[in-house]
Amino acid sequence: MPYNYLGTTFNPDSISFNDVLYAYSRGYFPMGDEDGTINWFDHEPRCIVPLKKDAIKIPRSLKQVINNGRFEIKTDKNFRAVIRNCSESHGETWITPEIISLYSDLHNKGFAHSVEAYYDGKLAGGLYGVALKSAFFGESMFFKVPNASKVCVVFLHELLLKNNFRLFDIQMSTPLFKSFGAVEISTDEYQKMLKNALKKDSVFQS
Repeated sequence: MPYNYLGTTFNPDSISFNDVLYAYSRGYFPMGDEDGTINWFDHEPRCIVPLKKDAIKIPRSLKQVINNGRFEIKTDKNFRAVIRNCSESHGETWITPEIISLYSDLHNKGFAHSVEAYYDGKLAGGLYGVALKSAFFGESMFFKVPNASKVCVVFLHELLLKNNFRLFDIQMSTPLFKSFGAVEISTDEYQKMLKNALKKDSVFQS
């Protein structure tokens, strides 16, 4: 399941939020390198979470966690804390300071969003991604308390459905998202779904 390398930007300061949005609209995305550069990739096959009612599979144990209200879920309350925690939670990471700066700008412009789980008033987990038209591109997630990020995924799926999004892209398959019902699709199928999603405006709001 390869990432396809498309090129490198050696001066990240030359990249604007519009450049990143253009990349997403064409099916590719940025990843940071430890040398401070930004590399561009797509992924084949692409992985999506179907945006249909009951398409997401929720284990009984997770349903119990959701139903007992253990976590308080919020959106866009502390985007920078979420992306920083994602950067720090995975060891060697593509979420470099340059990437954090780019996505923080996207957040300030209203395109990058976070879903956050709080436990006893403290940030326990979360995820972030980019919303463009009616496409949502999931980027990364983290947890400090078990199940916190999983609850955020379920919340996000419901939010995207409620707001009539057409595409929930997670780039590549992982065991967690496979258990949620994510599916791999060809590049051609992905491009068709992406073009369809970019024809419609949706609003990311809880």
